[in-house]
Amino acid sequence: MARPTRIEVDVDALRHNIERVKSCAPGRKIIAMVKANGYGCGVSAVVPALDAHVDAFGVACFEEARVLRKFTSRTCVLMQGVFQQHELFDLAAAGCEPVVHQPEQLDWILETPLSQAIRVWVKVDTGMHRLGFDVPTAQTVIAALKACPWVQDNLAIMTHLASADEPCHPQNETQLALFSQLDLSDGVFERSISNSAAILSFPEALADVVRPGIMLYGVSPFSDQTAALLDLKPVMQFISEIMAIHTYAPGARVGYGGTWEAKRISRIGVVAAGYGDGYPRHIAPDTPVYINGQYVPVVGRVSMDMLTVDLTDFEAADIQLGTRVELWGAHLPVERIARAAETIGYELICQISPRVRAKAVMISML
Repeated sequence: MARPTRIEVDVDALRHNIERVKSCAPGRKIIAMVKANGYGCGVSAVVPALDAHVDAFGVACFEEARVLRKFTSRTCVLMQGVFQQHELFDLAAAGCEPVVHQPEQLDWILETPLSQAIRVWVKVDTGMHRLGFDVPTAQTVIAALKACPWVQDNLAIMTHLASADEPCHPQNETQLALFSQLDLSDGVFERSISNSAAILSFPEALADVVRPGIMLYGVSPFSDQTAALLDLKPVMQFISEIMAIHTYAPGARVGYGGTWEAKRISRIGVVAAGYGDGYPRHIAPDTPVYINGQYVPVVGRVSMDMLTVDLTDFEAADIQLGTRVELWGAHLPVERIARAAETIGYELICQISPRVRAKAVMISML
């Protein structure tokens, strides 16, 4: 019998979330970020569901773009960066649009005659101080690209807000003001600023093109607001089953190191999921899983392939061998588990292991 641990991708939730993007950014073009295998959900599920609803997809590298092309031919693909000069030939043939953020990349483009003209995005560093050119240098880069015969005239300009998940942070206004100093009068340029947090909190930053990522997957980009409060629906359902049930006497210790001790006669269930599947090992005591309408506490240390839950207070008829267990999803937001692990939802959904992703199942009400 196959191991039951899997993710289920709720396609209807994904489509709901893209409509939420459109309601926040009416009339803007949308680049759906699907890097890191669609934020762990799997591009094979995510891309076909979004293809007719977005203007482009965004990835981190050409390897991801190549995989993406198996599932879409219509929509253009934005690449976060070019790592080697020879990639320019491949991305031009694949219809990809590279982001230029450092001088070496600019030199590669200017020195590499291409048979197919490419569209290029210029990354402007307005305060993130990670990738991009400062404003004066960006003006020079734009001029050089406009003069290049194998670069399309419709250049695009982008930046990234470092503190968009803190709407009151003064850095946001500083970055927007700096970006507005670019002189774009010499030609037609599309501008892009907003990630998920900015889409939800900064109407003045919507520009021409938005780049939603985490909100597409139904996870809040804010530490103080839930996805439900933002009218977002979780796309990833991380699911397993009860694989064993035991009853132990008071004093029995469970799991590695015996960190949890039974204070009474205890009914302990073993769930077929652990840190080898992407469930966080370091979680707070009594972090819940969701079983048959009930929140059941995890006890003891999380193992590579298993975790244990205390079933003592729940009816035996309700939870048996093979009972479905939701580790996070529609009833148990990933943000709740992330807080228990002192991390963020982004990390948890992206670190689902390949053995779980390989069993991804699409679910839809349609």
